[in-house]
Amino acid sequence: MNMITETIAVMALVGPLAVGAADTFEWQALPEKAPEPPDNPTTTEKVELGRLLYFDPRFSATGTVSCNSCHNLMLGGDDNRAVSMGVHGKTGGRSAPTVWNAAFASSQFWDGRATSLEEQARGSVVNPVEMGMSELEQAMDRVRAIPGYKPYFVRAFGSDNPMTVDNAAKAVAAFERTMITPDSPYDRFVKGDKDALDEQQQRGMTVFAETGCTGCHSGPAFSGPIMPSGTLYLMKFPTFPTDESAEQYDLLTDQGRFAVTSKEADKHLYKVPTLRNVALTAPYFHNGSARTLDDALRMMAKLQLERDLDKGQVDDMVAFLGALTGEFPQQTMPRLPATPGWTLINSED
Repeated sequence: MNMITETIAVMALVGPLAVGAADTFEWQALPEKAPEPPDNPTTTEKVELGRLLYFDPRFSATGTVSCNSCHNLMLGGDDNRAVSMGVHGKTGGRSAPTVWNAAFASSQFWDGRATSLEEQARGSVVNPVEMGMSELEQAMDRVRAIPGYKPYFVRAFGSDNPMTVDNAAKAVAAFERTMITPDSPYDRFVKGDKDALDEQQQRGMTVFAETGCTGCHSGPAFSGPIMPSGTLYLMKFPTFPTDESAEQYDLLTDQGRFAVTSKEADKHLYKVPTLRNVALTAPYFHNGSARTLDDALRMMAKLQLERDLDKGQVDDMVAFLGALTGEFPQQTMPRLPATPGWTLINSED
């Protein structure tokens, strides 16, 4: 992992917002274009290359796991499993977060250990549970060995040594920045179409704010504000760990960002997951312990805000969160560059 200088914004909301918060909170529509770093502007050529790399499983140790295996773009950008399965059937301890709208988050991975999509793209390749390659150059050697990839790298990055780890990561990140889902019913509502949300969804919007959910789930992606580069937006979870449901759902075993920094203050700190398309991404939480959105809402209210929600409040909020499902860009499955007459996958891996 590359070491970076970071400023961490840590907040733990411990009480509900005042009544009327739905009127004063700044509801934001999702931008039509994701932010991009100055050193990696999005181009059609990078996106085309990134799409190929994203769907290609040959850069995992066994040739069986691609980015799309855990972050399935034909679903909600995840795999609907409590924990994902990587090479050799291995499973980790955390649920795969959605890739849809990930470009609006201040950091990647549950513990914020990557502050950019470029850095995140590198990490999964060499994770022993995920794609299982021993080092990035080993994975890149596989890319270089496939003749059909070189023209894509040249078009995206020029002819001067284009086939590098950095450029591969930039291409995947550029592709992921096109994975945004604007124009949800919620977006149309906040832009002025007052018929875009029905009465129950509007009630849920009010309950969502007045309960205190917007204390963490703010910003256009409901994952916190878009932070400056190098700044992390993390929250403590659970805030009230003595509640019996914290043990019931095994929320204290994983110590969050502490596993990265070994700093006492970082125990149980996590990035705030987006609520965009949340109706499609069950199960919920970092360990996938909440199987339904109803359960997740009740648990969040209790564990983060010491609030008990009645059935009507839960039903209304579920309806509102369903209105955060946006329009998905049409996906075309790519034809991957082939290796005619030979394979670069060792069957013994």
